[in-house]
Amino acid sequence: MTTLVLATATPGGGFPLYGDALAATVNATDPALHVETRNTKGSTENVDLLERNEVDLALVTGEVAVDSFQGNGRPAGTLKIVTAMYSTVGLFVVRGDSPARSIGDLKGKPVAFGAKGSGLTILGRYVVDGLGLDQQKDFQAIFLDKAGDGPAMVLDGRVAALWGAGLGWPGFTAVAQAGGRFIAPTAEETARILAKHSFLKATTLPAGSYPGQDAAVHSVGSWSFVLAAPKLSNDAAYALARALDKGHAAFVQRLAQAKETTPQNTRDTAPNAALIHPGVMKYLKESGL
Repeated sequence: MTTLVLATATPGGGFPLYGDALAATVNATDPALHVETRNTKGSTENVDLLERNEVDLALVTGEVAVDSFQGNGRPAGTLKIVTAMYSTVGLFVVRGDSPARSIGDLKGKPVAFGAKGSGLTILGRYVVDGLGLDQQKDFQAIFLDKAGDGPAMVLDGRVAALWGAGLGWPGFTAVAQAGGRFIAPTAEETARILAKHSFLKATTLPAGSYPGQDAAVHSVGSWSFVLAAPKLSNDAAYALARALDKGHAAFVQRLAQAKETTPQNTRDTAPNAALIHPGVMKYLKESGL
């Protein structure tokens, strides 16, 4: 049996949920593989762990992955994509009785931008930067020790808003269940953000994704990836790709977000094909992709 260690993020966030569901799916689908999850500080630490070959796999948000692929502050091209995870819709969530109705209304206010080292905080930085704002100067930016600390801070008024992203994100669920609502860029703001940061994508949170959310919310976001350490063999990467494809229905049953974890999305969202692990590429070719 091949044992693989998968780095996720801090408890209370979306990455540990996804990682546990992925591990359960792979372990049930291919008895020759055993995936173990490990909590970390998030995407930034995960890239470091991968590059040092201290873990085999890691969950990494799109912004941090792009930095790694491009060599922003580190050697480029050492990490490869095993699978696309899901698209993340970046949003602020506020209490239902908050006077804030726009991102501009949050200027100067205490805002929790996510856990230290999380890719979510970097996504938030890019989004506000696209509007000509500085995350730390134009907001009273708070960075959490644990992602799960954010919702209580919104609900008891310690922060005006919590930044987060994605479907099924626990922080959004907790605030929405208590009557919270979302704040996203306007259409004009979205155009400005995408013009400055072209790797971000226009994304939509479908109506009904969270309690009380009756209308779709349009925003910006990116795709997260499962990345492999340089030590991951072609055979192991091939087996992982096959197990995730064959076990897709069970994966989705465990976690709705996994519906986007498909070979097609891996092919379509990789910045270029050379960034896909050779073992995964072999499986894609055999599958006609």
